[in-house]
Amino acid sequence: MPIAVAETISELREITAEARFAGKRIALVPTMGALHAGHLALAQRACEIADLVIVSIFVNPMQFGPTEDIDRYPRTLLEDLKQLEPFGVSAVFAPSVAEMYPTGSSDTRVTAGRVGSLYEGHTRSGHFDGVLTVVSKLLNVAQPAVVLFGQKDAQQVFLVKRMIVDLNLPVAVEIVPTVREDGGLALSSRNRFLDVKEKRAARGLSIALEAAESSADRGIDAVLAAAQSVLMGEHLVQLDYLAVVDPQTFLPVDDVYQGRAIVLVAARVGSTRLIDNAAIFLATARS
Repeated sequence: MPIAVAETISELREITAEARFAGKRIALVPTMGALHAGHLALAQRACEIADLVIVSIFVNPMQFGPTEDIDRYPRTLLEDLKQLEPFGVSAVFAPSVAEMYPTGSSDTRVTAGRVGSLYEGHTRSGHFDGVLTVVSKLLNVAQPAVVLFGQKDAQQVFLVKRMIVDLNLPVAVEIVPTVREDGGLALSSRNRFLDVKEKRAARGLSIALEAAESSADRGIDAVLAAAQSVLMGEHLVQLDYLAVVDPQTFLPVDDVYQGRAIVLVAARVGSTRLIDNAAIFLATARS
């Protein structure tokens, strides 16, 4: 059965209303298109746990800063539809900017708070306010039982989950592990902008995370030093930030912290900015 393409909110609500009336469980996979295997893993998982799966494809202008080139972001709707066909996706929601923001830039926004101003939010001011605003709109339009995200965007995952709790939204969140290329590079729509040398250098991000994980039993200083040592060896990699955070608060851990933590890394490789992360179990430094 071909995938239904809804370009308006009313069209999507008609699809979901029929499914809801039939007692079907609805899942939403929010994307900005230019789909890769990471997105397809989300779609596959959604089809395993829901009866009607919606993939949204919308390049959200609210999450792009004034220095970021939104026009450079790839738009590949026809190819995206072909990639989704084998998975049993029911519908694609592909609205225009005018459909999502009929009065222009929305004055009503969801704010991401302190955590939204750290890490990615420090480099990309206002980014997470835009993310949370559009996700809240998509959840309101589709009203799914479950929404799916990839672990690669760990800070986004944390903020979306917190928003859902804070706003008492009736939706479950399913997190799908990061999908990687053979060399370890986390899949991203931006990877297509890397040339051969840059892609080789970009693998240093995942190697740095592996080094951090291997050093976790020696404390946070060892974790950071191990990751930095790897990244310093890649002259094409310009580090933006490297941080170790508490998964419960997403704030940086201190020297005496023990337990589960997440190592975050962001860097520019050539003109392409990449992010990655890894879960570790942190011990205090040995005396």
